[in-house]
Amino acid sequence: MEKHSPNTATTKVRRQAWHSQSEQDIVQQLNTNTDNGLSSQEIQIRLERDGRNIITGQAMMPAWKRLLLQFHNPLIYILLVATLVTTILGEYIDAGVILLVVLINALIGFMQESKAEQAINSLKKMLSSNTTVIRDGKKQSVVTTDLVCGDIVVLASGDKVPADIRLYQCRDLQIDESTLTGESVPVEKQLGELEPNTVLGDRQNMAFAGTLVTYGTAQGIIVATGDNTQTGQIASMIAGATQLETPLTRKIHAFSQLLLWVILVLAGVTFFIGLGYGLPAADTFMAAVALAVAAIPEGLPAVVTITLAIGVRRMAKRNAIIRKLSAVETLGSTNVICSDKTGTLTENQMTVQKLYAGGSALEVTGSGYAPHGEVPDIWKENTAFQHLLRAGLLNNDSRLLEKEDRWLVEGDPTEGALIACGLKAGLDNASCQQTYRRLDTIPFESDRQYMATLHRFDEQHNLIYLKGSVEQISRRCRQQLMSDGSVVTLDHDKLDEQVTQWASQGLRVLAFALQWVDHHEQTLQRFNQHEGEANLIFLGLQAMIDPPRAEAIEAIKTCQKAGVQVKMFTGDHALTAKAIASQIGIASDTHSDFGAVLTGQQLSALDDEQLMRACREVSVFARVAPEQKLQLVNALQSHQLVVAMTGDGVNDAPALKQADIGIAMGISGTEVAKEASDMVLTDDNFSSIEAAVEEGRNVFDNLIKFITWILPTNLGQGLVIMVAIVFGLTLPILPVQALWLNMTTAVFLGLMLAFEPKEEGIMQRQPRELKQPILSREIVGRIISVSSLLLLGAFGLFQWSVAQGASLEESRSIAVTLFVVVQSFFLLNCRRLNGSIFTMSWQTNPWIVVGIASMICAQLAFLYLPFMNVLFQSAPISASYWVVMVGYGIAVMILIELEKMLWRRMKR
Repeated sequence: MEKHSPNTATTKVRRQAWHSQSEQDIVQQLNTNTDNGLSSQEIQIRLERDGRNIITGQAMMPAWKRLLLQFHNPLIYILLVATLVTTILGEYIDAGVILLVVLINALIGFMQESKAEQAINSLKKMLSSNTTVIRDGKKQSVVTTDLVCGDIVVLASGDKVPADIRLYQCRDLQIDESTLTGESVPVEKQLGELEPNTVLGDRQNMAFAGTLVTYGTAQGIIVATGDNTQTGQIASMIAGATQLETPLTRKIHAFSQLLLWVILVLAGVTFFIGLGYGLPAADTFMAAVALAVAAIPEGLPAVVTITLAIGVRRMAKRNAIIRKLSAVETLGSTNVICSDKTGTLTENQMTVQKLYAGGSALEVTGSGYAPHGEVPDIWKENTAFQHLLRAGLLNNDSRLLEKEDRWLVEGDPTEGALIACGLKAGLDNASCQQTYRRLDTIPFESDRQYMATLHRFDEQHNLIYLKGSVEQISRRCRQQLMSDGSVVTLDHDKLDEQVTQWASQGLRVLAFALQWVDHHEQTLQRFNQHEGEANLIFLGLQAMIDPPRAEAIEAIKTCQKAGVQVKMFTGDHALTAKAIASQIGIASDTHSDFGAVLTGQQLSALDDEQLMRACREVSVFARVAPEQKLQLVNALQSHQLVVAMTGDGVNDAPALKQADIGIAMGISGTEVAKEASDMVLTDDNFSSIEAAVEEGRNVFDNLIKFITWILPTNLGQGLVIMVAIVFGLTLPILPVQALWLNMTTAVFLGLMLAFEPKEEGIMQRQPRELKQPILSREIVGRIISVSSLLLLGAFGLFQWSVAQGASLEESRSIAVTLFVVVQSFFLLNCRRLNGSIFTMSWQTNPWIVVGIASMICAQLAFLYLPFMNVLFQSAPISASYWVVMVGYGIAVMILIELEKMLWRRMKR
């Protein structure tokens, strides 16, 4: 290669298609020298000009501003007004309680705002280490952050790639790029120019920042550092991803705005009616304030938060750790799950599934590196299969280890699969290594495409085993070993047919061969010198794949029944993706113009309209780049779909953050992916997502039950006060008593609905549509009905008790207690919004009984304790009123059950 001396007259390096340029052009553009590297003086100039090799990310919003924004919500406005009003009224304890609720909700939101910053910090850590470079003509180790474009980097097995590098020398180089591209096996690197539109996963002449060298050595020129690397671009996408509102927050926001206007209008109408009656302005204003205080559901934010927290606890028991409370409910509204393939839908462990030797094939059972499964015993009577399995163990530089009940491979995943296959057959690896001691090795090289090992066999012979690509092995073989040990002419056509069949199923096929040599041969020197003339005997094939998780197949079926689409995003090849998709039940629209699988290269050729169609019609996307995952998530969201995205690598992080809910893998996931996510799976299993969706739907159900239950209390109180003003009557409920009702009933009664178990058939429903209001027409009608019944009961009992000669304090206590009694019975109705409560057992939620008992005790204290009488202007009531109120509560409960029965008949 022609060498060029560095100079300082360079211009700032911009992003280019480095993989498509010649090595000579890159050397010229970067003004470097592949023998001597850059000079110390030039390094300083470039550091000052281009900056350090770090990821800067995006300036974060100041903490104080993020905290203030937590109060920017209509429901919070209502609560702040309530705090102000109760303070003006002199009810400082109540004001303090409401303000405490506001602050707790604000702090919870504030603590969840920093995940983008944490994700970027994780990316920075990925690039912090030391790197071997050539500078001033010498090899030296430098801090990774001091690298510049044009630096000559030396890579070896075990090194983390410090920047984006164009390779100009490599020997047997393999790099694990799974965190960046999703490729499930290490990528074999090669030199030479590539087409400009080559997708990221196929850029074999490049090494990318943050990936790991698993085998071989290389030298290359740094072409991008810091923010300009592929990893840096991902950091930029993470920082720039839109922070979406969840379905719950969107609905609560709209509901709160509606509630705000309703309360303001009712309070205003009350105020002007009072003025119309000629009442003093101050008294009228305080009556309007009383109405507003009564109508504000102070307990709503607290109970919503607690309900979500209970959902978090339930999900944790099902291997899903929630990092953001609102994610609990979002799962229940999910329409589409975009899942990474490797490790989520599959085991992330290469597994030999098929063997071919002596002209016949065998199926291997079991999955992953664990040696659980079997090879049919026929191999024990078949010489060809014996050699094939033995070659998989001996022609191998990797190890299988069992750690904490998990089997892991030290070395190449493909070689790990070969060892596991041999162990399933009953071979003892250590014994084989000792009996057939290795004498010499020719390591795998990309230009040779095979690995050769020489082994002691017996007193007359030594044995050479070869392992490599089918093309390179088969073309060197004229003969084939058969089951009885005989040797016949190799049928290349039959072999090609077998390989084509397995490759079409997404299997990775390795070929094996042997050669007998004299026992005096102690090295592979002669073989290496005459490899083209070597008389090799073909042994057979071992075909492997990263197999699908059995539980993922069932989980996908359940999701599909629940109306949730499952789409696969993977960095693997199209054939592999198609094979796995067909096995686990993910299929694209058969009428689609785009085919069963869409690759990243095909995606890049689509216009916006075609992309919008493709994201709906296609379910399998292969060889997709990080920005394309983000693009697909955005396209799905533009269809008003709630999108969940799973992933484990750096390449998944931008899409994880953009999705309505990002789901990271707890075992195999990178820290970057976890920090960008809303939820982490502790078992990396898709079935845990299905369980979380089920729990999310239950949480949403319980929130709707609570809102259905709490609103009649507030609306009923508001109506009682408004009717009193309209007719110029005495207020049946005081503001301080309204606050007592709102806070105690929400905690002792409403909160108990958060513990309701999931309803039968919850995963047979279709997902809720984004445009669907938080409350259905049926529920709105029920709220109005119960509010009206509360108005009639409370106002009627208040007026009746006054007529019976009861004191004003006693009559008001009766009105307040009626609300408590009716709400206790209505709580039972709300356990099922559609079904009958008479078919339910209280044992499914014993907290309901605890809540009602607690509320009764609290109300008895309200009525009969002297200091409570002073605090709330209440008074003891006689037992006869309790009988009337309980009878009225039972009547309301029965009426609501009859109303539900009518709705069920209308829906049939």
